[in-house]
Amino acid sequence: MIYTAIEPIAFSRVFTRKIPPVIASILLFLVLSWLGYEFFKKFLRDNTHHRISLGEKILSPQTNPSKQTGVQAFSQGDFAAAIVHFQTSLQSQPNDPETRIYWNNAKAATKTPLKIAVSVPIGGNLNVAQEMLRGVAQAQEKVNTKGGINGAFLQVAIANDNNNPKWAEKIAQTFVKDGSILAVVGHNSSDASLAASSVYQAQELVMISPTSDAKELSTVGHFIFRTIPGLWFQTDLLRRYALKVANLQKIVICIDSKAAYSLSLKQEFTLAFSSTGGRILAVDCDFSDPNFNPEIILSESVKMGAQALLLIPSVDRLSLAMDLARANRGKLALLGSSTLYTFQTLEQGKEAVEGMVLAVAWHPNYNIKSEFVNQALELWGGQVNWRTAMAYDATLAIAEGLKESTTRTGLQAVLSSWGFSVEGASGEVQFLPSGDRNGSAILIQIQPVNSSTSGTGYDFVPINIEILNKKN
Repeated sequence: MIYTAIEPIAFSRVFTRKIPPVIASILLFLVLSWLGYEFFKKFLRDNTHHRISLGEKILSPQTNPSKQTGVQAFSQGDFAAAIVHFQTSLQSQPNDPETRIYWNNAKAATKTPLKIAVSVPIGGNLNVAQEMLRGVAQAQEKVNTKGGINGAFLQVAIANDNNNPKWAEKIAQTFVKDGSILAVVGHNSSDASLAASSVYQAQELVMISPTSDAKELSTVGHFIFRTIPGLWFQTDLLRRYALKVANLQKIVICIDSKAAYSLSLKQEFTLAFSSTGGRILAVDCDFSDPNFNPEIILSESVKMGAQALLLIPSVDRLSLAMDLARANRGKLALLGSSTLYTFQTLEQGKEAVEGMVLAVAWHPNYNIKSEFVNQALELWGGQVNWRTAMAYDATLAIAEGLKESTTRTGLQAVLSSWGFSVEGASGEVQFLPSGDRNGSAILIQIQPVNSSTSGTGYDFVPINIEILNKKN
């Protein structure tokens, strides 16, 4: 006998007649439990609610009892209690940017706030996420301490996209549907930013990425901006350093072929380097290759006469870049992209990365007397890096624009206007018609130091770019 969907009663009678009631109940419970589990998995897979918080939930693993009590109070609308508990949490963990944002959000809750959002890879790279959040938190605190935006305080919703393009796109879709969100700071990786940017552009919501390098981002549309200087600034500095200072004429480039920014930087550097006398050697060095073998890559590079390696990993594959640096054992000079400006490089690389030269957007020693640097030392108890500075600049740019217009389209028009500018951590923030930052980059080098804030015995030290200012 065949039972169809239109015979549930008949099927039920046979089912219960042939199977003892107790067994039938257990089987029914198991079936319903499985269906519930599958539904819950689909809900988590498709819903971003658990990945976004204004202060009602903790997204990062950095927590304590006061922070937990604070989010409970925030979720219940008891903002006065939330303020007290978040402040207590900051006394024990002052370098936690998530708590500081929630604390400022609670203080802003009763003051007709203006809301923006930030999306960072908390689950993909916690250090990078916190570096970005510190910049947002510091800018938010500066704006609100000085009276807000025409009297309205700034609130920031935090999202965790894991640097995953699919999650970044889903989060972007959630943001554009929330009419109270006026702009977005993010995302971190170029792949995440590219996936989300088309959503923002289509729905006309401003996105300012502090850290995404991919060239394609400049062509998405006029609602997409970034505060990190363009790749051409970085590649030009690396090219001039390699050819004019270090006399490096044969270089192997190591990329992550699955990362858009890595491919963009390789393309830019290859064009600049090859057109001015340098030579890029054809050695297959790809951090995303499942058969990536540092020893084989070094052997082939040396055989072909390489003088240096240019490492361009994604943040997800920094450890493989460190494996290659350790395998190198000083044989070849090392150059690197701004992705390598992170504590992980110093901690894992140590002497293997000594002497590596990176092109980056900012370094605290270039602006040691600035308000931003001094406030960062006070808030976070130490120096911050370029990701914090660029996220700070992105948040300040949005806040400055909101002084002129608190609509999404109005904000875009202000940021795009020729006369727009705001003084940020790295100087004046202005945008080109492409949405790119009108700025420059600097060179830093990993050097051994007697007293290092990193605690590794090594640190990133600025290089005087005057040595590059020689006639081409």
